Amino acid sequence: MRKEVELFDVLQETLDKLDGDGILLVAGDPPNPMTIGWGTIGYIWNRKIMTVMVRPVRHTFSLMESVKDFSVCVLPDHYKKQLNFCGTRSGRNINKLESCNLSVEKCIKVESFFIPESTIHIECRTVHKHYVDPSTLDPGIINRYYPKKDFHQVYYGEILGIYKKI
Repeated sequence: MRKEVELFDVLQETLDKLDGDGILLVAGDPPNPMTIGWGTIGYIWNRKIMTVMVRPVRHTFSLMESVKDFSVCVLPDHYKKQLNFCGTRSGRNINKLESCNLSVEKCIKVESFFIPESTIHIECRTVHKHYVDPSTLDPGIINRYYPKKDFHQVYYGEILGIYKKI
């Protein structure tokens, strides 16, 4: 069972997981989970916003481009193996949900899906997107994170619902 909660009820746990083993970005139909370790949560345009970043070479990029919403899912600690798998394998070639023995359910406030094994899931509607602009990016960041010049697309998702497993 899930209960709708406020952002600050889950903010620290979500950020800790994002900075740790990562969280799952789920997009598309059929849904594909991709582990992310970069993102932000805050207030922009007087809305609760979650930003996620996806490189154009990733299968999830084409899925994000084909939908208007997505979810992010925080898994319990014992899902480290699945998080690693979903971050190192492509959904183009493999069904990551089946391979990781994960299931999906329809989100409550958006058309996307979420992973019910998650302790927290956040439902977002994309309100803006743009590519990282190398002309304004610190050269040290470019050298360290973009040696192939494969700059991320940044998706700004208005948070429409936050749910915690109870």
